[in-house]
Parts: sequence; structure tokens; C-alpha cells
Amino acid sequence: MPVLRLDPDLPLPAYARPGDAGIDLLAREDVTLVAAGGRALVPTGIAIALPEGYAGFVQPRSGLAFKHGVTCLNTPGLIDSGYRGELKVCLINTDPIVDFVVTRGERIAQLVVQAVEHVNFVEVADLEESSRGDKGFGSTGR
Repeated sequence: MPVLRLDPDLPLPAYARPGDAGIDLLAREDVTLVAAGGRALVPTGIAIALPEGYAGFVQPRSGLAFKHGVTCLNTPGLIDSGYRGELKVCLINTDPIVDFVVTRGERIAQLVVQAVEHVNFVEVADLEESSRGDKGFGSTGR
């Protein structure tokens, strides 16, 4: 996949381990996320050219979420194949007390690239029945 390195001092994105689905994205800048909801749009220093028929999904890193309460605000963040700007990650600090400092070069999120299908909507008078029907939002329990 074509990648444009916007910051020559940062390494290119890479999978941490063989078989991983997510590609680590790094912070291009130092940013402080204040406690209790501080958020920032953190640049990654790269732009990509996803092929048509694919999309990128930016997702949080589980370690940052569990250990520090730092996660992505719009998860998953969608990158369309036509977008050519710098990838940026919208981070939020959910810890009620402790600020979190993102340091330049730190792994802040993961990018998962997937094939996506396009559909054509066909208006109908009724939908085909299913065993689930219109049950949602906790209908199977807690």
C-alpha cells in the first residue's frame, strides 16, 4: 500500500507481531490529555492511498485503554479509500484524576485495513422476517 512519510524521523507503520490484524500508528507530536475527558487530534506523520474497495479502521490500543484510560473517541475511525491527508487519531483520556502525556513516536492506535462491499438500496414495503426481528439494545440480557 502506498504510504507518504510526512515525518522522516518516524518509522513507517508496521505490525508488531506476525499474524496481527492491526498496524501500529505512532504519535507525531507530544500531547497532554488532561484527566476527565481531555482529548486531542494527534497526527501520525503518514498519509496512505488505500485501494478502491478497501477502508481503514483506526482502533484503540488495549494497553493504553486498560492501563491509562486512554482510548479513541470515534472508534473505529473510518478512513475512506479516497482520503489522502495525514492520518490523525482522536484520543480521549477517561481517567478521572491523572493526566496522560502522549510522547512523540509512541504507539497510540491501530489501523486495520479491510475490504468493503458496496450495496444498492432497494426500497420495499416490508422486510423479510427473522428470528430476531426488531429486538436490540440489550434484548438478550445485560
